[in-house]
Amino acid sequence: MSQESGSGTATESPSQAASASPRAIRKLSARRRPEVVAVLLFSGGPIFESSIPLSVFGIDRQDAGVPRYRLLVCAGEDGPLRTTGGLELTAPYGLEALSRAGTVVVPTWRSISQAPPPEALESIRRAHEEGARIIGLCTGAFVLAAAGLLDGRPATTHWMYAPTLAKRYPSVHVDPRELFVDDGDVLTSAGTAAGIDLCLHVVRTDHGGEAAAALARRLVVPPRRADWQTGQRHLDRSLPEEIGADPLAEVVAWALEHLHEQFDVEALAARAYMSRRTFDRRFRSLTGSAPLQWLITQRVLQAQRLLETSDYSVDEVAGRCGFRSPVALRGHFRRQLGSSPASYRAAYRARRPQDEQERPPAPADLAALRRTTGVPVTAHGPVSQILTAPGKPDGDAFASRVPEQPGRGGDADAQGRSRLRAGRGLGAALPGPRDRPVG
Repeated sequence: MSQESGSGTATESPSQAASASPRAIRKLSARRRPEVVAVLLFSGGPIFESSIPLSVFGIDRQDAGVPRYRLLVCAGEDGPLRTTGGLELTAPYGLEALSRAGTVVVPTWRSISQAPPPEALESIRRAHEEGARIIGLCTGAFVLAAAGLLDGRPATTHWMYAPTLAKRYPSVHVDPRELFVDDGDVLTSAGTAAGIDLCLHVVRTDHGGEAAAALARRLVVPPRRADWQTGQRHLDRSLPEEIGADPLAEVVAWALEHLHEQFDVEALAARAYMSRRTFDRRFRSLTGSAPLQWLITQRVLQAQRLLETSDYSVDEVAGRCGFRSPVALRGHFRRQLGSSPASYRAAYRARRPQDEQERPPAPADLAALRRTTGVPVTAHGPVSQILTAPGKPDGDAFASRVPEQPGRGGDADAQGRSRLRAGRGLGAALPGPRDRPVG
């Protein structure tokens, strides 16, 4: 396992140490060429994930010092292939082209509940038997698992689908905390952007750090990402688009708005007028995750946001996120994000530029403050100074309504709404739809 670091250095995790001596890799068949990369596309996949290996391996960047690969875009089933956005794709090659590839990449799979085409699975198995390196990005790991290539191996996928992968293929050692896992001849990555990290890792493995760094500059991405090493991991609340029209959507929305309260899955099942067993089955079929694991993840995410945007103690954060005790928060937080809450907050604050911490609030931030407090605040400095400026009510009066939070850049309106939600102790609203599969 290799992790990306913004500083250009990497430290080994236990997964990395295990990969330092990967299992014996088969000798590449004479008819296969190491520089040939086949990308296997299926209908129903998101365009972004599908395009990652096409961009990394399919563009000639020799002028920038990046060795050239030969790309073969292959259809894994009869076309035309349609993306989640309705675009039609025509792949120039079929499954027969996999026989020439030294590397086969499966960038995505359309649904974790569907079995991949048997012909495609057989072609992937044959490629592996003949020494090809097999790569699954995001939900592409489900295709590798269905082909039996992940049995007994460490692997990762999008964190939201990791429980389903682990349950459906119990012989796979699933770790959703990793950006990517390199097990020698079989590699997998987590969601969306982690696919870029894994592809850069492949270039680094094949041609060295300078080539990978040159490619990263062309792609305008860091050659190595430090976030995963320092505990600055990030989750999201996204759910498959199907849930928006499902009766469970109302229950999910209620749960997200009441994360500060202590309730369990039985309470959610009761709100849905279902038995716990039926609720678990329906929820898992829609999200790919067990409701208990989903609920814990949302509470951890809420804690992550409060640690970033407030000065609440860890004990207070635990209470405001519905954990029964700080011990429970610490345990779940460490398991999902790889660090303790206190370490996460310290690392997060150490990484923020000082000028970002002290910037004056944007006009939209001030408008949000005026609407909430009724006080005609003006932009004379950071929010923390405005709230205690002469002639204004004391800071404590404001703190109960709008927390003193430094600006974090980005969309100003979103910042204002975020502050207001944090001040009221509410969870986030139900997320908008996302393309399936989530990446």
